[in-house]
Parts: sequence; structure tokens; C-alpha cells
Amino acid sequence: MASDGSVDYEALSRLLEHHIEAGTHAIVSVGTTGESATLAIEEHLAVIQHTIKTVAGRIPVIAGTGANSTAEAIHLTGEAAALGADAALLVVPYYNKPTQEGLYQHYKAIAEAVSLPQVLYNVPGRTVADMSNATIDRLADIDNIVACKDATGDLKRGAELIDLCGERINILSGDDATALELMRLGGKGDISVTANVAPQAMARMCDAALAGDFAAAQKINDTLVDLHRDLFVESNPIPVKYAVSRQGFTDNTLRLPLTPLASKYHARLDAALAPFL
Repeated sequence: MASDGSVDYEALSRLLEHHIEAGTHAIVSVGTTGESATLAIEEHLAVIQHTIKTVAGRIPVIAGTGANSTAEAIHLTGEAAALGADAALLVVPYYNKPTQEGLYQHYKAIAEAVSLPQVLYNVPGRTVADMSNATIDRLADIDNIVACKDATGDLKRGAELIDLCGERINILSGDDATALELMRLGGKGDISVTANVAPQAMARMCDAALAGDFAAAQKINDTLVDLHRDLFVESNPIPVKYAVSRQGFTDNTLRLPLTPLASKYHARLDAALAPFL
């Protein structure tokens, strides 16, 4: 966001170019770190459109199109497809606490309505509703559901999910602190918070892990552990916004109800960030 609270498209373009140069494999547009929760629908779609135009086919763009209304999620996903997104990331519906059958029917309806490849996103720490592995296993049989972002941080559960449906869909980490371990178990990558701040290191770590060179991946990951931890000293994206402002990419401005990082955390995050300035 710009200092007046509007969407800062110039800063977004700078960040996108930085990611492409750093080797980021794909961009998620309007995820949690992109302050999607406080964007109006028109802004939401405008950010996706700007991202697609700027990236210009150099890497895939995955549009965040989840909602706690199935009709709204279908609308956003359809619009993202029309704008040229390569895939959609669909968070578990939040607040209204659907049952497992409700979650299955929600995702099935979106997949049937829009042919765009779709990525399930389970993050119960934010949504309260928790999509079970059994429900994900059912959804994996739908052709255009192609992946699941598992942000539970539960490696035992992740291993079970890979065993259940890892041959049919890609299981991706959504928890940086355990991402490398999930890839050891057969996960296919990481939709990352830390990559917003250290994209080159995260891309190299994932490249090494996916190539089976876990010694090299571990060495890189060891340099990222402090960021994995300290980018969550307050709710994401508050620490990330502070970090990228320190790197010179953006103003440290967020839309209410989010507020800038509390000063008591500045020194701690500065220390974790130091190797990446």
C-alpha cells in the first residue's frame, strides 16, 4: 500500500521484477501477504490483472480467489481465468465453519464452474475450519484440482496426505518452518511467506530439495530459520511489510485493522533480516 492507503502498483511492479530476477518459480497474487482481506473486489481483480500484465508469461501467476461464499469464490475464480491467470489458490471458507461435506461441495462447485487449475489451501490457524485429509483425498479425484497448500505445519499429517493423494495432486507446504521437511517426505514445493523477503534463497532451497540434494537444501535453510520464525512475531503480513520496507521496496503502510509492526520487534526482525538487506 502507498502512504495514503491506496494500492501501490509501482511498488508491486518492482517486487514482481525482483522475484523474477531472483528465481521465484511462480507468483501468488492477492494471498494473505498481499492484504487480500482488505481489498475491495474491484481492487482484488485489478491487482491480479496488473500482476499478470507485469509478469507477462515469464513465470506462472496463481490468483488468490478464495472466499467464504461459494458464489463469490466462483465469481473471482472465473474473473481470474478471464484475466489470464494460470491457476487459482482457494482458501478454506473462513468464519462460517462449514462441515467436511460442505467443504467438499464448495470446492467441487468451483471446480465444475471454472476449468482453471485449482489449488486447495488449508490454513486452520486463520480459517478455524480445518479441511481433513479425507476430504482432500476426495477432492483429488476432480481433474482441475491440481494441488493442495498444507499450512497446518503438522508433518505427520502432511506425510499421511502425501501417501493418500500425492500421486494425483501436488502437496505443497504453506509453513516455511517445516517446508523442507515436507519436501523430504515427498512434498513438491512451498508457497512461502519468507520468499517475500528472501526470494533467491528460498528458490535455491526448493530447487535443491526437489532435486534430492537435501544436504544443500538444509545448508540454505539454516540461513533462513530466523526469518521463518520472526516473520510471524505479529500476524502476517505485518512483519513482511516492515521487512520489504526496510529493503526499500515499499512504504510500511497497511490497511486497518492491520497496523505497522510494533517497535519492540524492530531490532529482532532487523537482525533476522540483516543477511538479506
